[in-house]
Amino acid sequence: MYGNTQFGADVEEVTLTPEQRQSLRRDLTHVAAGLREVLPDEFVVGSEITSGSGGPRATVAVQPPLGSVVSAGYTPTEDKVEITDEERDDLVHGLAASAALQVKQAMTDDAAPTAQ
Repeated sequence: MYGNTQFGADVEEVTLTPEQRQSLRRDLTHVAAGLREVLPDEFVVGSEITSGSGGPRATVAVQPPLGSVVSAGYTPTEDKVEITDEERDDLVHGLAASAALQVKQAMTDDAAPTAQ
């Protein structure tokens, strides 16, 4: 579901109504707000809905103060446009953990530990 693409498969393009697009935007806003609650202010959080050859795609991304950007994508289907509460929680926890790991991996061995 997150970031999966069906290469080579016949994928029917989904067209969102204005109400569905607004609902998906609201879901992304909730995910971004959840990330801002659990991450320090140094982490930049953003989200967007784009249109591609396979239809709309929702993306939430986090730029940690050190390390690479981490992101998760969601592709709506005809049957399911909304991101459920459980999926939102999974996105928040997964992206926050990945962003924190990026910082840890980007730190050099020369950095003094904050506690021993």
